[in-house]
Amino acid sequence: MLKKAYLNCSISQALAASALGLTLLSACGSSAVQTATEATAPAPAAVPLLMDEPIRPESFAQWRTEFRGFAMEQGVPPELFERIFADMEPDPAVIRADRSQPEFTRPVWEYLEGALSPQRLGTGQRLLVRHAQALEAIEQRYGVDRHVLVAIWGLESNFGNNIGDRNVMRSLATLAYEGRRPDFARTELLAAIDIVRNGDIAPENMLGSWAGAMGQTQFIPSTYNRYAVDFDGDGRRDVWQSSADALGSAAHYLSASNWQPGQPWGMEVAVPGGFDYSLADMSVRKTVSEWAQLGVVKVDGETLDADLAERHASLLLPAGHRGPAFLILNNFRSILRYNNSTSYALAIGLLSERLQGEGRVKASWPTQDQPLSRSERYELQERLQAAGFEPGGVDGILGANTRQAIRRFQQTQGWPADGYATQALLKALRAQSPQQPQQPLTPDS
Repeated sequence: MLKKAYLNCSISQALAASALGLTLLSACGSSAVQTATEATAPAPAAVPLLMDEPIRPESFAQWRTEFRGFAMEQGVPPELFERIFADMEPDPAVIRADRSQPEFTRPVWEYLEGALSPQRLGTGQRLLVRHAQALEAIEQRYGVDRHVLVAIWGLESNFGNNIGDRNVMRSLATLAYEGRRPDFARTELLAAIDIVRNGDIAPENMLGSWAGAMGQTQFIPSTYNRYAVDFDGDGRRDVWQSSADALGSAAHYLSASNWQPGQPWGMEVAVPGGFDYSLADMSVRKTVSEWAQLGVVKVDGETLDADLAERHASLLLPAGHRGPAFLILNNFRSILRYNNSTSYALAIGLLSERLQGEGRVKASWPTQDQPLSRSERYELQERLQAAGFEPGGVDGILGANTRQAIRRFQQTQGWPADGYATQALLKALRAQSPQQPQQPLTPDS
């Protein structure tokens, strides 16, 4: 969440980027916290630079001198700069991670299986009891449900057991020097220096992920500066060692992200035969009563809750029309602010319910489906573009524009227009244009 990490690296070190093929990460939509891809996917092999990626002409020493002048202009004391950057060299592992992308990612049902593991559930339930007093106080101050906070804690860092072991200053300096998003990394590096100036932590103790996400709830430095809190009252904000500070900071962030106390994140539902699946999109918001008028009911067939009738909601089909359906409310969107991955937000919602003995998905997942590889996602977008369906570019990310393009193609085929990319969809596009399109330049070209 707060990490909004780099690029979209994964917010939940646990698995958030393995479901890239959904709407996930939107493949890389950043979040306030961290970005979901980083430590959750299987370790990818390094790939070569993109052909159009600029080659940095200066040395790291030259970059350091240039950045020093900029930092001085921002008020960074020279002695602090020298303390942080003395003997610093780029971290090759960070560059490898920044340039690596897995060819294959897990489908949403496999991602959820890992996110909702019995081990994580059992640990979360024990920690709910152990930290009951602190969680009660956090809940009272910020209005954020304790079960959601513990779920985030579990997915982000395995309850503080996997906060990352890389020096954040070195990681961000490396990314600012030769990463794919140098301006973003430089901004976060200055924010990290501010954290040290404020006395919250020594630079050598500022550990996190390769992308700069820090602590038990994986905040990036700029998010930390805005939302981290000293909840345990010891005079400093410590999201690394203090679970109270980490959980309080996550709650503060969600509260600022329009969290609505006492409201659910959403619910599993069923839709009637002949339903217009083009309505199943995050951009389409209707009141719960309007969804009910369209025939949407709870998955067990009961009518939707009357006390939610005027709440606005969207219909989510994370595996297309043949998989489970969810009506998602405002608090789901607040979780997306933490990590812009629908798979991640769904995992948080379901895990928070499982911590209370619920949260079992009742509809079946289309486990026979083989998700598209990254190369196939590129091909899908290029074929959609060549056929005039305007996917909004060819980047391998199945975002809103690509889903709309898929819907337009599905409608020409007389298929349910759910915007979900499948092997059958790609096969149909290939049949329309047997000639292999000009392949876009990708890291594995």
